[in-house]
Amino acid sequence: MSWLQHPALRYLRWFHNQTGRTVISNKDLGDQLRNAGFCNVSLLDRGVDSHLFAPQRRCTDLRREWNVSDKDLVVLSVGRIAAEKNLGLAIEAYRTMKRFSDTMKFVIVGEGPLRRALQKENKDLIFPGMQTVAQLAKYYASEDVFLFPSETETFGNVTLEAMASGLAVIAYNYAGAKLHITHQETGVLVRFGDKRAFINSACDLNREPQAISRIRQQARQYVTDLNWPRVAERFEGLLLGTSAQRRSVASGPLDRSDLTT
Repeated sequence: MSWLQHPALRYLRWFHNQTGRTVISNKDLGDQLRNAGFCNVSLLDRGVDSHLFAPQRRCTDLRREWNVSDKDLVVLSVGRIAAEKNLGLAIEAYRTMKRFSDTMKFVIVGEGPLRRALQKENKDLIFPGMQTVAQLAKYYASEDVFLFPSETETFGNVTLEAMASGLAVIAYNYAGAKLHITHQETGVLVRFGDKRAFINSACDLNREPQAISRIRQQARQYVTDLNWPRVAERFEGLLLGTSAQRRSVASGPLDRSDLTT
Protein backbone atom coordinates (compact mmCIF):
# COMPACT_ATOMS: atom_id res chain seq x y z
CA MET A 1 0.00 0.00 0.00
CA SER A 2 2.90 2.33 -0.76
CA TRP A 3 0.54 4.62 -2.68
CA LEU A 4 -0.75 5.82 0.70
CA GLN A 5 2.65 7.13 1.78
CA HIS A 6 2.38 10.62 0.27
CA PRO A 7 -1.24 11.30 1.35
CA ALA A 8 -0.41 10.06 4.85
CA LEU A 9 2.64 12.32 5.03
CA ARG A 10 0.61 15.32 3.89
CA TYR A 11 -1.98 14.64 6.58
CA LEU A 12 0.66 14.17 9.31
CA ARG A 13 2.40 17.38 8.27
CA TRP A 14 -0.88 19.29 8.38
CA PHE A 15 -1.77 17.79 11.77
CA HIS A 16 1.59 18.47 13.41
CA ASN A 17 1.84 21.98 12.01
CA GLN A 18 -1.41 22.89 13.84
CA THR A 19 0.35 22.23 17.14
CA GLY A 20 2.65 24.51 19.09
CA ARG A 21 5.53 22.04 19.02
CA THR A 22 6.48 18.56 17.87
CA VAL A 23 8.97 16.91 20.21
CA ILE A 24 11.34 14.31 18.79
CA SER A 25 14.00 12.05 20.28
CA ASN A 26 16.99 12.44 17.96
CA LYS A 27 18.54 14.92 15.55
CA ASP A 28 18.30 12.70 12.47
CA LEU A 29 14.53 12.40 12.86
CA GLY A 30 14.29 16.16 13.35
CA ASP A 31 16.22 16.79 10.13
CA GLN A 32 13.94 14.39 8.22
CA LEU A 33 10.80 16.08 9.51
CA ARG A 34 12.06 19.61 8.77
CA ASN A 35 13.02 18.57 5.25
CA ALA A 36 9.48 17.22 4.85
CA GLY A 37 7.99 20.59 5.85
CA PHE A 38 7.25 20.00 9.55
CA CYS A 39 7.47 23.16 11.65
CA ASN A 40 8.27 23.82 15.33
CA VAL A 41 10.29 20.62 15.78
CA SER A 42 12.29 20.40 19.02
CA LEU A 43 14.71 17.83 20.38
CA LEU A 44 14.15 16.29 23.81
CA ASP A 45 16.97 14.05 24.96
CA ARG A 46 16.28 10.80 26.75
CA GLY A 47 17.57 9.97 30.19
CA VAL A 48 18.55 6.86 32.11
CA ASP A 49 18.41 5.86 35.77
CA SER A 50 22.11 5.33 36.38
CA HIS A 51 21.43 4.27 39.97
CA LEU A 52 19.24 1.39 38.82
CA PHE A 53 21.34 0.47 35.80
CA ALA A 54 24.83 0.26 37.22
CA PRO A 55 27.92 -1.99 37.04
CA GLN A 56 27.61 -2.67 40.77
CA ARG A 57 24.65 -4.96 40.04
CA ARG A 58 26.93 -7.49 38.34
CA CYS A 59 25.95 -10.94 39.63
CA THR A 60 28.52 -13.72 39.95
CA ASP A 61 25.79 -16.29 40.63
CA LEU A 62 24.06 -15.40 37.37
CA ARG A 63 27.25 -15.83 35.40
CA ARG A 64 27.88 -19.12 37.16
CA GLU A 65 24.49 -20.34 35.86
CA TRP A 66 25.78 -19.64 32.35
CA ASN A 67 29.01 -21.56 33.06
CA VAL A 68 31.25 -18.58 32.47
CA SER A 69 34.05 -17.17 34.59
CA ASP A 70 34.74 -13.51 35.30
CA LYS A 71 37.28 -13.55 32.46
CA ASP A 72 34.90 -15.01 29.87
CA LEU A 73 33.03 -12.69 27.54
CA VAL A 74 29.22 -12.58 27.60
CA VAL A 75 27.28 -10.61 24.98
CA LEU A 76 23.73 -9.37 25.43
CA SER A 77 20.66 -8.30 23.49
CA VAL A 78 17.60 -6.78 25.16
CA GLY A 79 14.27 -6.03 23.51
CA ARG A 80 11.34 -7.43 21.60
CA ILE A 81 12.32 -10.65 19.86
CA ALA A 82 10.88 -9.75 16.47
CA ALA A 83 12.00 -9.34 12.88
CA GLU A 84 12.46 -5.57 13.09
CA LYS A 85 15.17 -5.99 15.76
CA ASN A 86 17.47 -7.72 13.24
CA LEU A 87 18.53 -10.37 15.76
CA GLY A 88 19.73 -12.65 13.00
CA LEU A 89 22.67 -10.29 12.48
CA ALA A 90 23.41 -10.24 16.22
CA ILE A 91 23.50 -14.04 16.25
CA GLU A 92 25.72 -14.12 13.16
CA ALA A 93 28.10 -11.64 14.82
CA TYR A 94 28.18 -13.80 17.95
CA ARG A 95 28.91 -16.95 15.94
CA THR A 96 31.83 -15.19 14.26
CA MET A 97 33.12 -13.80 17.56
CA LYS A 98 33.02 -17.28 19.06
CA ARG A 99 35.63 -18.50 16.59
CA PHE A 100 38.14 -16.52 18.62
CA SER A 101 36.70 -17.34 22.07
CA ASP A 102 34.69 -20.55 22.32
CA THR A 103 33.85 -20.00 26.02
CA MET A 104 31.75 -16.88 25.39
CA LYS A 105 27.94 -16.84 25.71
CA PHE A 106 25.05 -14.88 24.19
CA VAL A 107 22.04 -13.89 26.31
CA ILE A 108 18.87 -12.56 24.62
CA VAL A 109 16.46 -10.98 27.10
CA GLY A 110 12.86 -10.35 26.04
CA GLU A 111 9.81 -11.88 24.44
CA GLY A 112 8.32 -11.77 20.98
CA PRO A 113 7.02 -13.77 18.02
CA LEU A 114 10.46 -15.04 16.98
CA ARG A 115 11.59 -16.32 20.35
CA ARG A 116 10.40 -19.90 19.91
CA ALA A 117 11.97 -20.27 16.47
CA LEU A 118 15.28 -18.67 17.45
CA GLN A 119 15.49 -20.73 20.62
CA LYS A 120 14.87 -23.92 18.65
CA GLU A 121 17.51 -23.03 16.06
CA ASN A 122 20.10 -21.83 18.60
CA LYS A 123 20.06 -24.17 21.55
CA ASP A 124 23.36 -22.84 22.90
CA LEU A 125 21.94 -19.32 23.31
CA ILE A 126 20.35 -18.24 26.59
CA PHE A 127 16.74 -16.97 26.45
CA PRO A 128 15.63 -15.94 29.97
CA GLY A 129 12.44 -14.24 28.73
CA MET A 130 10.97 -11.04 30.11
CA GLN A 131 12.49 -9.68 33.32
CA THR A 132 11.35 -7.29 36.02
CA VAL A 133 13.18 -3.96 36.02
CA ALA A 134 15.41 -4.85 38.97
CA GLN A 135 16.27 -8.23 37.47
CA LEU A 136 16.86 -6.64 34.07
CA ALA A 137 19.41 -4.29 35.64
CA LYS A 138 21.20 -7.34 37.03
CA TYR A 139 21.27 -8.98 33.58
CA TYR A 140 22.71 -5.85 31.99
CA ALA A 141 25.48 -5.53 34.56
CA SER A 142 26.40 -9.21 34.34
CA GLU A 143 27.29 -8.99 30.63
CA ASP A 144 30.24 -7.37 28.85
CA VAL A 145 29.23 -6.39 25.30
CA PHE A 146 25.83 -5.23 24.01
CA LEU A 147 24.93 -6.07 20.41
CA PHE A 148 22.32 -3.71 18.95
CA PRO A 149 21.88 -4.25 15.18
CA SER A 150 18.35 -2.83 14.92
CA GLU A 151 17.64 -0.59 11.91
CA THR A 152 14.16 0.56 12.94
CA GLU A 153 14.71 2.66 16.08
CA THR A 154 13.54 6.21 16.73
CA PHE A 155 15.89 6.24 19.71
CA GLY A 156 16.67 2.91 21.40
CA ASN A 157 16.50 3.30 25.20
CA VAL A 158 18.39 0.04 25.67
CA THR A 159 21.52 1.79 24.38
CA LEU A 160 21.64 4.12 27.38
CA GLU A 161 20.68 1.35 29.80
CA ALA A 162 23.54 -0.80 28.53
CA MET A 163 26.02 2.09 28.71
CA ALA A 164 24.90 2.94 32.24
CA SER A 165 25.45 -0.69 33.20
CA GLY A 166 29.02 -0.51 31.95
CA LEU A 167 28.70 -2.44 28.69
CA ALA A 168 30.54 -1.85 25.43
CA VAL A 169 27.77 -1.16 22.90
CA ILE A 170 28.08 -2.00 19.20
CA ALA A 171 25.35 -0.26 17.20
CA TYR A 172 24.59 1.38 13.89
CA ASN A 173 25.50 5.05 13.61
CA TYR A 174 22.02 6.53 13.86
CA ALA A 175 19.23 7.33 16.36
CA GLY A 176 20.20 7.22 20.03
CA ALA A 177 23.53 5.51 19.42
CA LYS A 178 24.67 8.29 17.07
CA LEU A 179 23.57 10.89 19.60
CA HIS A 180 25.35 9.43 22.61
CA ILE A 181 28.21 7.18 21.46
CA THR A 182 31.63 8.45 20.48
CA HIS A 183 33.24 5.80 18.31
CA GLN A 184 35.91 3.75 20.10
CA GLU A 185 35.49 5.86 23.22
CA THR A 186 32.04 5.21 24.68
CA GLY A 187 31.04 2.48 22.26
CA VAL A 188 31.47 1.24 18.70
CA LEU A 189 29.54 2.81 15.81
CA VAL A 190 29.00 1.05 12.49
CA ARG A 191 27.86 2.54 9.19
CA PHE A 192 24.09 2.17 8.98
CA GLY A 193 23.00 -1.01 7.24
CA ASP A 194 26.52 -2.40 6.76
CA LYS A 195 26.10 -5.93 8.08
CA ARG A 196 29.64 -7.04 7.31
CA ALA A 197 31.06 -4.02 9.12
CA PHE A 198 28.88 -4.81 12.15
CA ILE A 199 30.23 -8.36 12.32
CA ASN A 200 33.82 -7.23 11.77
CA SER A 201 33.51 -4.57 14.46
CA ALA A 202 32.24 -7.15 16.93
CA CYS A 203 35.14 -9.47 16.12
CA ASP A 204 37.70 -6.67 16.33
CA LEU A 205 36.43 -5.69 19.75
CA ASN A 206 36.45 -9.30 20.87
CA ARG A 207 40.18 -9.47 20.17
CA GLU A 208 40.90 -6.37 22.26
CA PRO A 209 39.96 -7.00 25.91
CA GLN A 210 41.71 -3.81 27.00
CA ALA A 211 39.58 -1.79 24.59
CA ILE A 212 36.43 -3.43 25.97
CA SER A 213 37.45 -2.50 29.51
CA ARG A 214 38.23 1.09 28.54
CA ILE A 215 35.00 1.58 26.58
CA ARG A 216 32.93 0.11 29.42
CA GLN A 217 34.38 2.55 31.93
CA GLN A 218 34.01 5.56 29.65
CA ALA A 219 30.43 4.65 28.68
CA ARG A 220 29.42 4.48 32.33
CA GLN A 221 31.10 7.78 33.08
CA TYR A 222 29.37 9.48 30.14
CA VAL A 223 25.79 8.52 31.02
CA THR A 224 25.92 9.56 34.67
CA ASP A 225 24.98 13.10 33.54
CA LEU A 226 21.96 11.89 31.53
CA ASN A 227 19.56 11.91 34.46
CA TRP A 228 15.77 12.15 34.27
CA PRO A 229 15.46 15.38 36.35
CA ARG A 230 17.50 17.18 33.69
CA VAL A 231 15.25 15.79 30.95
CA ALA A 232 12.14 16.84 32.91
CA GLU A 233 13.48 20.39 33.24
CA ARG A 234 14.09 20.52 29.51
CA PHE A 235 10.56 19.26 28.81
CA GLU A 236 9.09 21.85 31.17
CA GLY A 237 11.06 24.53 29.36
CA LEU A 238 9.64 23.39 26.01
CA LEU A 239 6.10 23.49 27.38
CA LEU A 240 6.51 26.95 28.92
CA GLY A 241 8.16 28.29 25.80
CA THR A 242 5.38 26.93 23.60
CA SER A 243 2.75 28.39 25.89
CA ALA A 244 4.42 31.80 25.75
CA GLN A 245 4.51 31.70 21.95
CA ARG A 246 0.81 30.83 21.80
CA ARG A 247 -0.30 33.72 23.96
CA SER A 248 -1.74 36.32 21.61
CA VAL A 249 -1.57 39.07 24.20
CA ALA A 250 0.86 39.19 27.11
CA SER A 251 -1.07 39.12 30.35
CA GLY A 252 1.58 39.27 33.02
CA PRO A 253 4.45 37.04 34.06
CA LEU A 254 4.37 33.49 32.78
CA ASP A 255 4.14 30.74 35.38
CA ARG A 256 3.24 27.03 35.51
CA SER A 257 -0.48 27.77 35.39
CA ASP A 258 0.08 28.62 31.71
CA LEU A 259 0.64 24.92 31.02
CA THR A 260 -3.12 24.44 31.23
CA THR A 261 -3.80 26.80 28.34
